[in-house]
Amino acid sequence: MQRILWVFLAAILSTAPPWVEKLSLPQNKDSVKFAVIGDSGTGDREQIEVGQRIAEGRDKFPFEFVIMLGDNLYGRESARDYKRKFEDPYEEVLAAGVKFYASLGNHDNASQINYKLFNMDGNRYYTFRPEKGVRFFALDSNYMDRPQIEWLEKELKGSESEWKICFFHHPLYSSGRKHGSDLELRKVLEPLFVQYGVDVVFSGHEHFYERLKPQKGIHYFISGGAGKLRKGDIAPSGITAKGFDRDRHFMLVEISGDKMHFEAISRTGDIVDSGAIQRRSEAITSVGATEAK
Repeated sequence: MQRILWVFLAAILSTAPPWVEKLSLPQNKDSVKFAVIGDSGTGDREQIEVGQRIAEGRDKFPFEFVIMLGDNLYGRESARDYKRKFEDPYEEVLAAGVKFYASLGNHDNASQINYKLFNMDGNRYYTFRPEKGVRFFALDSNYMDRPQIEWLEKELKGSESEWKICFFHHPLYSSGRKHGSDLELRKVLEPLFVQYGVDVVFSGHEHFYERLKPQKGIHYFISGGAGKLRKGDIAPSGITAKGFDRDRHFMLVEISGDKMHFEAISRTGDIVDSGAIQRRSEAITSVGATEAK
């Protein structure tokens, strides 16, 4: 009788949280699965709670890596801070062997490029390819100097991957009252993105979630609320497809063939946006994302 009771209790404790059952990502066998966090490094209770949701989500959606959109550590950056603001909040995911790929934000010390668990290998900007058909380009939007621009053009031009995804801190398009669109950065980067077929761009900096309407065939996402929140900061804008500025959040993403499926999830497990976008063709066409469920 006692053994039956323990089995029953174990079954209850192992049951996935209700929000996880609402995930609708396709989970195809050969797809690329990853998570997205930005402006995460506070060490606060809210960051820890987001980290818990990320770990819960991975139990059903086994993503292989996480991209970080900058402001990875706020304030001091001692060994203790790395542990409190990064290693502890994502302890369970790190223990499972999931890799984190960071980009630098305006609150980050450049020495982060040497931190092993950020997988930057000593570089302010770099590229990696988890699968043959998908390549990521991590940029340093703090210092978009000539060497970086030349490197990016060379890498984009030479990439034969079907999907080209860029991620960095400052958004080219934003409806945020505090910061808004970085117009100078847009002048530099957007022509390259258009010319060389970038499909998706992820940025942080704004402490909310925003999915922009496609701009010149490119899909832009802002995900800057994994640790910080600027409540009510999204201003009414004609370029916003979906926005969420009431709580912290993260994203889960799956690329399968010519479609990228995504879900934005709040600290409390609410799915605040979801949909799928089509990879754009050489003719620079796009299909808008579905409405949030």
